[in-house]
Amino acid sequence: MARFRVGLTGGIGSGKSAVMRAFQALGVEAWDADDMSRVVVEPGQPALAAIAEHFGPQILADDGTLNRPALRHIIFSDPSAKTWLEQQLHPLINRELRQRLDAAQTPYALLVSPLLFETGQDQLVNRVLVVDAPESVQLSRARQRDGASEEQIRRIIASQMPRKERCSRADDVLDNSGNLDALGPEVQRLHHFYLELSKS
Repeated sequence: MARFRVGLTGGIGSGKSAVMRAFQALGVEAWDADDMSRVVVEPGQPALAAIAEHFGPQILADDGTLNRPALRHIIFSDPSAKTWLEQQLHPLINRELRQRLDAAQTPYALLVSPLLFETGQDQLVNRVLVVDAPESVQLSRARQRDGASEEQIRRIIASQMPRKERCSRADDVLDNSGNLDALGPEVQRLHHFYLELSKS
């Protein structure tokens, strides 16, 4: 069981997934809150039924799965809808994350979440690593990756914790404003540091 846990967070387009993959390549177990958010709304799960009841059947795709683009459109244009959804899902997601972290077999494990502080998931970890990049870089990467409009990405950035506050609450900050290839040595350094911390 991994008793030492590192929370990995950062804004949209900061490069969290690339950093997570770099740690995984070193043999570290990592659990992504976004993946858990999909698990808890799979067909047959109570949360999916509650969402369909609240927002109506049009929130479901033809195959009975959650229509994520439709839900995203609703929650980013209606703050009360976003609040309702978070109240339903965050406790379920945290439970899934806790179970997986408890079962991890590596010296330390990663909990990866864009909303680590906002959801209280920082309470599940011993240390927090923030992946940081300027807003211009976030916008560029997110647009390339998601094909979303600049307006939509700016709304997501605005809904997340301000960059300055996120960095101020971190134990470690990884600057990811440059080329993704530059991540390797920094992740290696942090990996050895976390291995040492996990022993104490």
